[in-house]
Amino acid sequence: MKKSLIIIITVFTVFSCKNNSKTESSTSEKSEIKEQVKFPSDVIPFMDKWKILLGDGTKSEDLVGFQKADFFYVESDEDTDWVVYKTPNSGVTSRTSSNTRTELGEKKHWVPEEGGKLTGTLKVMHVSTTGNADVSSSYSVVVGQIHSDEGHENEPLKIFYKKFPVHKKGSVFWNYEINTEGDNSGRWDYSTAVWGYDFSVVGTSPTSYPEEPEDGITLNETFSYEVNVYKGMMYLTFTSDGHCAKKFTKNLLKSDFEKKSDIPQQVLKLYAAKGRDGVERDTAYAGELQYFKQGAYNQANGKTTKSETYGGDIAKQYANGSYAEVWFKDATLGSGSPPINEE
Repeated sequence: MKKSLIIIITVFTVFSCKNNSKTESSTSEKSEIKEQVKFPSDVIPFMDKWKILLGDGTKSEDLVGFQKADFFYVESDEDTDWVVYKTPNSGVTSRTSSNTRTELGEKKHWVPEEGGKLTGTLKVMHVSTTGNADVSSSYSVVVGQIHSDEGHENEPLKIFYKKFPVHKKGSVFWNYEINTEGDNSGRWDYSTAVWGYDFSVVGTSPTSYPEEPEDGITLNETFSYEVNVYKGMMYLTFTSDGHCAKKFTKNLLKSDFEKKSDIPQQVLKLYAAKGRDGVERDTAYAGELQYFKQGAYNQANGKTTKSETYGGDIAKQYANGSYAEVWFKDATLGSGSPPINEE
């Protein structure tokens, strides 16, 4: 009887030790995995200055230690960490747009006279492969913006990347939207090419494409931009290895488009037939609150560009090319400064 009791106690003790060892090992592994997780705020530490809207409608105003699988997270490529912004063609949109976005919005607002500066180094990994080729916004994503928070809430700057499905090279261009005098139904964008084409170059039919741009940017090719607003002037700089650096200047306090005769031919071609041939107030965006935006603002949708949306099923859109994906490895936000040639 005593022998049996001793054996039972011994077996129980050994079993308990093994169980504890397994629990300790499991806890240690979980702790190690947790330590290895990187958040977007670990890669680009200015996240405390932003809020975000994701393509599924998720919103957050606290981005330190925040991520969401399939929309906003970190990927590593050749020992470099990148913040991923991903969004489908159809999801939950903002109040003023029919396009989805996984995009940061600056918490602080400023007027052009005060200014500000935004930089980004990025590569576009994917744009929608579905849509009509004769629509300007098809196959494109906006990777940086200045957005007004007053008046018509128009956009003095949108930086685009666009690539037609049959091309290897895409285009980088920037658009200026007029701050319309009176009724905003007459608003339009004027587009300027950086590398490749501007916004106005489209196919001659929904299924035809223009020639591939010779000086374009491919998917997965890194480029950088700087948006510097100083004393009401917007200074834009674009750089990329293997491409000529490009610089542009735009006055945000005085309009270039006050009269009908000022409307560029590009605009008449794209917008006049739609009744969008308004003029801009003479002071442009002077005195109007602005804020920066950065990330992936998908321009493809089922309504305008006729892009495939699979009934809004996000998983199906991701599986079949109906999404935009942009990676940033560096970005900064700060005060505007005198351009080099004015120092």
